[in-house]
Amino acid sequence: MELLMDVVLDAAVDTLKLLPFLFLTYLAMEALEHHAGERSEEAVRKAGSLGPVVGAVLGVVPQCGFSAAASTLFAGRVITVGTLLAVFLSTSDEMLPILIAEQAPLSLIGQVLLIKVAVAIVVGFVVDALVRLAKRDGDGHIHIHELCEQEHCDCEDSVLVSAVKHTLQVTLFIFLVALVLGFVIEWVGPEALASFMSQNPALSVVAASLVGLIPNCAASVAITELYLEGALGFGAMMGGLLVSAGVGLLVLFRTNRPMGLNFAITGVLLAVGVAFGGLLTLVGLG
Repeated sequence: MELLMDVVLDAAVDTLKLLPFLFLTYLAMEALEHHAGERSEEAVRKAGSLGPVVGAVLGVVPQCGFSAAASTLFAGRVITVGTLLAVFLSTSDEMLPILIAEQAPLSLIGQVLLIKVAVAIVVGFVVDALVRLAKRDGDGHIHIHELCEQEHCDCEDSVLVSAVKHTLQVTLFIFLVALVLGFVIEWVGPEALASFMSQNPALSVVAASLVGLIPNCAASVAITELYLEGALGFGAMMGGLLVSAGVGLLVLFRTNRPMGLNFAITGVLLAVGVAFGGLLTLVGLG
């Protein structure tokens, strides 16, 4: 019982320390979203052949429902599959606010963001080129629906209300992740856990990438927290964060047809996460 209380107390204290930083971060990001969200969507619509660049740059900025908006635009064939993948790969989801709240070094934050943007641009252009070669880039009819509200993103709330909601939601996820991690560490032992991860780097990359596919902000929360706690290497974290597209995948499967194309896009996303995370691990950054 004493061990249980210690783990719960430690998780609660660690989480509460982040609360003011998370709130201030989300307040700033919600203000940005409310003033620039529609312009971001319009920019990616008009990007044309430069879609992967625009999608990657805009996707890395945490915006309410941007990956969901990209999915609806793709479902209407307003943007290319390469642009969609660029948005998915660069989407920060909850990674950025957590790193800021945890006061991670600016060099680390910059490195993560630059890697996500660079990988997103390259993959986006390569995929679009392959699609053009295969002559499968059909025109389709534009049929756009605003699905952000359906995914409970609450983008129409005021800046303050949205910031409070996001802060409380993510704080709960952080507490639960910290709680589970605390029990695992106490049960297995920190040395044994670190040893397992270091001896099985490939497994950790695949596991993190699979977790990243979960269409919920809990995925990026868990991956980022596990890295900050030392339970995941940098390569595994990057693999998982590249795959973390927020609710974008969920909206894609709801709106886009044929369904086989959705599975193909998901497969490419997972392959990129595993491959790049594995590459970083092999070169000693994992």
